[in-house]
Formats: sequence, structure tokens, C-alpha cells
Amino acid sequence: MLSGMALAEPQAQRMEAVRRFVRDHADEPLNRARLAAVAGFSVPHFHRLWRLHTGENVAAYVRRVRLKRAALKLRMGAVDITEVALCAGYDTHAAFTRAFKQQYGLSPSQFRDLDCWAATRMVHERGRDEDQA
Repeated sequence: MLSGMALAEPQAQRMEAVRRFVRDHADEPLNRARLAAVAGFSVPHFHRLWRLHTGENVAAYVRRVRLKRAALKLRMGAVDITEVALCAGYDTHAAFTRAFKQQYGLSPSQFRDLDCWAATRMVHERGRDEDQA
């Protein structure tokens, strides 16, 4: 019989595969069923294992990855915040602004006005690197 440690390693590899998938497909619709299929688990089992391995639910991880990507676009000078919001999977500017402000403590327009160094530091401090989740 396999030990708990031997079982945890393949599960961790599957969770890392899901992380990569989210990073590579963040601009696409991502739901628990699709991500569970990437991991090769049922949706409920995937949800339990994801939470166990990461400490957050998968929707929070996807949101964080998308907001970090949006923050980097804003830092690089994206002018149209609505376009950035749509690319990040938000239907409205208002919903994006609320989520962005909750994550970074500033509205997207305030964030965009920061100098590059301050914006980069904020992304790394407040946006937790998605590779560590």
C-alpha cells in the first residue's frame, strides 16, 4: 500500500499542471469542471485537493492570476481600462475596478499612474506570485 507521502507527490504534480494550465489559458473561460479535467479528478475531489494543496479555492487563484496579468498590462501603459477588464474576464469596468481595488488597494487608474518601480513592487507584494500558490 502507498504511503500518504507517496500519494501526495502525484497530487502535487497534478495541482502544478493545473497552475500551469491557468497561467497559459487565463484569457479563456475557466471553471472548476475544466480544471478538474486537467487534473484528472472529479470536481468535488479536485476542489478538496486544490484547497488542501494551496489553501485557497480555485476561483480565487484564477482571479488572482487574471488580476496580476491585468496589473502588469496597466503597468506597461495600457490606456483602456475597460479593455483590460474584459481581457481579465470581467463583464464590466465597475466589477473589475472593485476586484482590482480589493487586491491592490488602488483603483486601476490610480495603479496605472504609479511609477513602474512602485507598481512592480505592489504586484509582487500584494499579488502573491501565482507560482507559490
